[in-house]
Amino acid sequence: MSEVRGVVVAHGNLARCLVETAESISGVEGALLPISNADCSPDLLAARIRDALGPGAALVFVDLASGSCAHAARIVSGEGLRAPVVSGVNLPMLLDFVFHRELGPSELAQRAVEKGRAGAVAYLPDSSS
Repeated sequence: MSEVRGVVVAHGNLARCLVETAESISGVEGALLPISNADCSPDLLAARIRDALGPGAALVFVDLASGSCAHAARIVSGEGLRAPVVSGVNLPMLLDFVFHRELGPSELAQRAVEKGRAGAVAYLPDSSS
Protein backbone atom coordinates (compact mmCIF):
# COMPACT_ATOMS: atom_id res chain seq x y z
CA MET A 1 0.00 0.00 0.00
CA SER A 2 1.27 3.50 -0.78
CA GLU A 3 1.63 6.11 1.90
CA VAL A 4 -1.54 7.84 3.05
CA ARG A 5 -1.78 11.60 2.56
CA GLY A 6 -2.85 13.81 5.43
CA VAL A 7 -4.98 16.90 4.91
CA VAL A 8 -5.28 19.31 7.84
CA VAL A 9 -8.30 21.64 7.63
CA ALA A 10 -8.71 24.34 10.25
CA HIS A 11 -9.78 27.89 11.00
CA GLY A 12 -7.42 30.76 10.25
CA ASN A 13 -3.71 29.91 10.23
CA LEU A 14 -4.02 26.90 12.54
CA ALA A 15 -3.60 24.23 9.83
CA ARG A 16 -0.50 25.88 8.39
CA CYS A 17 1.04 26.33 11.83
CA LEU A 18 0.35 22.74 12.87
CA VAL A 19 1.76 21.33 9.63
CA GLU A 20 4.88 23.51 9.78
CA THR A 21 5.48 22.56 13.40
CA ALA A 22 4.94 18.83 12.75
CA GLU A 23 7.41 19.03 9.85
CA SER A 24 9.94 20.89 11.99
CA ILE A 25 9.75 18.36 14.82
CA SER A 26 9.62 15.21 12.67
CA GLY A 27 11.80 16.20 9.75
CA VAL A 28 9.12 14.70 7.46
CA GLU A 29 7.98 17.14 4.79
CA GLY A 30 5.12 16.84 2.33
CA ALA A 31 3.09 14.26 4.28
CA LEU A 32 0.54 16.86 5.42
CA LEU A 33 -1.26 19.50 3.42
CA PRO A 34 -2.77 22.49 5.29
CA ILE A 35 -6.07 24.05 4.25
CA SER A 36 -7.61 27.14 5.85
CA ASN A 37 -11.26 28.08 5.81
CA ALA A 38 -10.32 31.77 5.82
CA ASP A 39 -12.11 33.89 3.23
CA CYS A 40 -13.92 31.02 1.54
CA SER A 41 -17.49 29.83 1.25
CA PRO A 42 -18.53 26.31 2.30
CA ASP A 43 -18.51 25.29 -1.38
CA LEU A 44 -15.01 26.66 -1.93
CA LEU A 45 -13.75 24.96 1.24
CA ALA A 46 -15.20 21.64 0.07
CA ALA A 47 -13.54 22.13 -3.34
CA ARG A 48 -10.17 22.79 -1.68
CA ILE A 49 -10.53 19.61 0.38
CA ARG A 50 -11.63 17.61 -2.67
CA ASP A 51 -8.59 18.82 -4.64
CA ALA A 52 -6.22 18.06 -1.76
CA LEU A 53 -7.54 14.52 -1.35
CA GLY A 54 -7.04 13.61 -4.98
CA PRO A 55 -6.62 9.94 -5.88
CA GLY A 56 -5.34 7.38 -3.41
CA ALA A 57 -5.66 6.97 0.32
CA ALA A 58 -5.99 10.02 2.56
CA LEU A 59 -6.98 11.06 6.06
CA VAL A 60 -8.51 14.44 6.93
CA PHE A 61 -7.77 16.14 10.23
CA VAL A 62 -10.04 19.00 11.34
CA ASP A 63 -9.93 21.33 14.32
CA LEU A 64 -13.53 21.31 15.60
CA ALA A 65 -15.97 18.42 15.37
CA SER A 66 -18.91 20.71 14.67
CA GLY A 67 -17.25 23.53 12.76
CA SER A 68 -17.33 24.51 9.11
CA CYS A 69 -14.12 22.61 8.40
CA ALA A 70 -15.52 19.33 9.72
CA HIS A 71 -18.80 19.87 7.92
CA ALA A 72 -17.08 20.40 4.57
CA ALA A 73 -14.72 17.46 5.16
CA ARG A 74 -17.59 15.09 5.98
CA ILE A 75 -19.48 16.16 2.87
CA VAL A 76 -16.45 15.50 0.67
CA SER A 77 -15.74 12.20 2.40
CA GLY A 78 -19.31 11.09 1.78
CA GLU A 79 -19.05 11.78 -1.94
CA GLY A 80 -17.29 8.48 -2.47
CA LEU A 81 -13.77 9.53 -1.56
CA ARG A 82 -14.22 7.78 1.78
CA ALA A 83 -11.38 9.58 3.54
CA PRO A 84 -11.85 9.26 7.31
CA VAL A 85 -12.25 12.58 9.15
CA VAL A 86 -10.63 13.02 12.58
CA SER A 87 -11.54 16.05 14.69
CA GLY A 88 -9.56 17.73 17.45
CA VAL A 89 -6.30 17.82 15.49
CA ASN A 90 -3.20 18.24 17.63
CA LEU A 91 0.56 17.74 17.34
CA PRO A 92 0.72 14.27 18.96
CA MET A 93 -1.68 12.84 16.38
CA LEU A 94 0.04 14.52 13.45
CA LEU A 95 3.48 13.36 14.57
CA ASP A 96 2.27 9.76 14.89
CA PHE A 97 0.60 10.01 11.48
CA VAL A 98 3.73 11.11 9.59
CA PHE A 99 5.68 8.11 10.91
CA HIS A 100 2.98 5.48 10.20
CA ARG A 101 1.57 6.44 6.79
CA GLU A 102 2.07 2.91 5.47
CA LEU A 103 -0.98 1.86 7.51
CA GLY A 104 -4.50 2.13 6.11
CA PRO A 105 -6.62 5.27 6.59
CA SER A 106 -9.03 3.61 9.05
CA GLU A 107 -6.22 2.34 11.25
CA LEU A 108 -4.49 5.72 11.08
CA ALA A 109 -7.73 7.45 12.09
CA GLN A 110 -8.06 5.21 15.16
CA ARG A 111 -4.39 5.77 16.07
CA ALA A 112 -4.86 9.53 15.67
CA VAL A 113 -7.70 9.59 18.18
CA GLU A 114 -5.70 7.48 20.65
CA LYS A 115 -2.54 9.60 20.29
CA GLY A 116 -4.53 12.84 20.45
CA ARG A 117 -6.23 11.80 23.68
CA ALA A 118 -2.98 10.52 25.18
CA GLY A 119 -1.36 13.87 24.39
CA ALA A 120 -3.95 15.79 26.41
CA VAL A 121 -2.73 15.67 30.00
CA ALA A 122 -3.59 17.91 32.96
CA TYR A 123 -0.68 18.70 35.27
CA LEU A 124 -2.23 19.87 38.52
CA PRO A 125 -0.28 21.68 41.21
CA ASP A 126 0.24 19.77 44.41
CA SER A 127 -2.56 20.94 46.70
CA SER A 128 -1.07 19.38 49.85
CA SER A 129 1.29 22.30 50.53
